[in-house]
Amino acid sequence: MSLTKIERRFRIRKRIRKIVHGSADRPRMSVFRSNKQIGVQLIDDVQGVTLLAVTSKEKEIAGTKGTKTEKAGMVGKLVAEKALAAGITEVVFDRGGYLYHGRVKQLADAAREGGLKF
Repeated sequence: MSLTKIERRFRIRKRIRKIVHGSADRPRMSVFRSNKQIGVQLIDDVQGVTLLAVTSKEKEIAGTKGTKTEKAGMVGKLVAEKALAAGITEVVFDRGGYLYHGRVKQLADAAREGGLKF
């Protein structure tokens, strides 16, 4: 029995979520990647609320020209700025079943450069 890409990603995602949990002082930084866009949420799993969300559809990112990887970097920088403004300095990274490569890696590296600690 072979798995589809989506089924495989959800299996990996469940495996990651067994280990990675976020709290109010150290939220989970969850990445979602579609074919055209990328988004990230900072989630407090104890309360079950999203503290902050940024996508590549934000005005300051969508209006710029660049590749999807470059836009992922912009999303990473923007989420770091907003998190630091909200008093969040440390996060737990949740790649959401995606490989840590390309856009996901670019987003994480940009968030680290922006001041977030993983």
